[in-house]
Amino acid sequence: MDRLFLDANILFSAAYRPDAGLVQFWKRKDAILCSSHYALEKARINLTENMQRRRLTKLARRIYLFDAAPRELPSGLSLPEKAVPILLAAMEAKATHLITGDVRHFGPYFGKQIEGIFVLSPADCLKKRREH
Repeated sequence: MDRLFLDANILFSAAYRPDAGLVQFWKRKDAILCSSHYALEKARINLTENMQRRRLTKLARRIYLFDAAPRELPSGLSLPEKAVPILLAAMEAKATHLITGDVRHFGPYFGKQIEGIFVLSPADCLKKRREH
């Protein structure tokens, strides 16, 4: 079973509109959804309407939340400081996949593995799911 770690931008986008396509992740029966308290709070801060925040709260009920463990990044990895807690929490969650739309920070790692975690855009993750 896949363990999908959802970055803040995925949580934000899923809660932003009632018909958001990313809600597909919550419909998967073959995946465990994970994220972090840090990502959840980042998404919550950026949502401006109460209805969006309520959707986020509802979605969060089906997510296992983890915190970044104090440790070093894997050798040779370069991430900006604000992206580090996301990767470290994904490692703590023992995620199989890190799903993120953050092309600026994680783009160089899309389609690659970091410590056994595949880094994928939401579109690539959903596409791979449809292909299987």
